[in-house]
Amino acid sequence: MHYIEDETGKIDIEEVEFLIGKILAFLSEDGDFSLHFISDEEMRKLNKEYRDIDDPTDILTFAINDGEEFPLLDGEEKELGDVFISTESMNRNASSLGVESGEELRRLLVHGILHLRGMDHKTNDFSTEPMLIEQERIMKELGFLSR
Repeated sequence: MHYIEDETGKIDIEEVEFLIGKILAFLSEDGDFSLHFISDEEMRKLNKEYRDIDDPTDILTFAINDGEEFPLLDGEEKELGDVFISTESMNRNASSLGVESGEELRRLLVHGILHLRGMDHKTNDFSTEPMLIEQERIMKELGFLSR
């Protein structure tokens, strides 16, 4: 079960649910998480509160276990955490990368789920960061790239 909230009114929730299903199936992941699409202003507030950075960012992920497993009760679904995506930053990213907004949405969904699974990166260098290399491999394998 996934909770998806779009505060911006600009996201096709059914498409996002479909994409999440594809990503989770590909990764053989069955955990539960919430996904929130928010404005740059809301993202700036979260970034300031949790990272002490007074600027918006494209995505913030709050993993519940940061890679450690918690015991589950029978029938209980594993909780992964919360993902916040700024649609304004997502669109700026798409423009600066020269890709469609849909591709950047798919990239951020993969990115957020990898963070929820405990992966992290120090820089945004797609050629050297193992997490970002894995992200792009998944994007290619799932046919998520526009070009």
